[in-house]
Amino acid sequence: MTHLSGKRVAFLATDGFEDAELTYPWQGVREHGAETTMVAPSEGSIVGKHGHEQPVDVRAGDARADDFDALVLPGGVVNADHLRLDDASIAFARAFFEQHKPVSVICHGAWILIEAGVVDGRTLTSYPSLRTDLQNAGAT
Repeated sequence: MTHLSGKRVAFLATDGFEDAELTYPWQGVREHGAETTMVAPSEGSIVGKHGHEQPVDVRAGDARADDFDALVLPGGVVNADHLRLDDASIAFARAFFEQHKPVSVICHGAWILIEAGVVDGRTLTSYPSLRTDLQNAGAT
C-alpha cells in the first residue's frame, strides 16, 4: 500500500519515549509509502524507555513544519515532560496546527500540545492521568 507516497511525516521525540509508540507508527507510515523524519531537541540519537535507539535526522530548532505533511508525537512520560520544556519542539508542534496539518498524538504526548496552546476547544483522547491537564487547557 502506498497511499502516503510522496508524503513526509515528522516524528518528534526525545529520550524516554515509549518504544512501541514510536516504532509501530514509524513502521506503519513507511509501509504506506511516507518518508519519515526523526526530529529531536539534540543531534545524534534518542533512546526509548525500553532501549530502542533511534537516529535523529533533524534538530527541532532546525526543523520546519513547512517541510512536512504531518506530525506524530509519541508518548512516554519522560519524553513528553522533556519536550514540553523545549521551546523549539513546542514551536515546531504549534506550527503544524497553524498550518492546519494533521497531528497524531499518543498517550503523554498531549503535554506538548498543551504547552503549544493548541488544545483549547478540541476533543482529545488521552491517558487517564492527562485528563485534568487537558481540561484545564480547554480541551474536552
